Amino acid sequence: MAGKREPANLATTLANMARQLLAQRSVEETLNWILRHAVDLVDGCEAVGIAVIRGRGVHTLAATDEMVRASDRVQGDVGEGPCFEAIRSRDVRFRVGDSVGMAERWPRYAPHAEHMGIGSVLGFKLFTEDENLGALLLYSSRRGAFSAQSEHVGQLFACHAAVAFSGARAAANFKAALRSHQQIGQAVGILMERHSLSKDDAFAVLVRTSKEKNTKLREVARHITEGGYVLSAGGNSAG
Repeated sequence: MAGKREPANLATTLANMARQLLAQRSVEETLNWILRHAVDLVDGCEAVGIAVIRGRGVHTLAATDEMVRASDRVQGDVGEGPCFEAIRSRDVRFRVGDSVGMAERWPRYAPHAEHMGIGSVLGFKLFTEDENLGALLLYSSRRGAFSAQSEHVGQLFACHAAVAFSGARAAANFKAALRSHQQIGQAVGILMERHSLSKDDAFAVLVRTSKEKNTKLREVARHITEGGYVLSAGGNSAG
């Protein structure tokens, strides 16, 4: 199979993958790239998911198929499973190769996993020095599908994936902040022209409206620039 790499070529393969990962243009593209190449690279892998814990539930960030999403939903329902272990455990990786192993680790999740046809799970914590990004979970329908080599390769891949994911998310946050700053500036300009206000007074109107409506400042600015709010100089609005 073309995607499965022998150990001798692993360093070159991972280096090429790292460069390609960092070249992805968005968080979504980065996550989808990770999914595709995890299946290709890690021996035994048939399906992949990336998930985080939000509150008591497991939220799927990306998945290769519906089985992975179903697994995440079940974990949220029963409060345990590979995602919880990957994120909350001190260990950064684990490998479970049969229903007995799953029942010992996750007794409430295991029957559902067996029903969904999950025979083996390989899990990794996605993290950097500053962030816990979630879990990378690899699945197979076969028992004992993942070897020690699978675990080793998967761990190296997860390290590259975490750095790329973190970088893509930071870039997205920066772009969103820049758009927000520009939109607030536009809204201030509209208020200054419309009501003959100073820059400081126009910004104060935005802040006051944000508090009165219990709405984020960038949302108030967006409504103004799109014509959704007509504000008086006193901050009252219509529409």
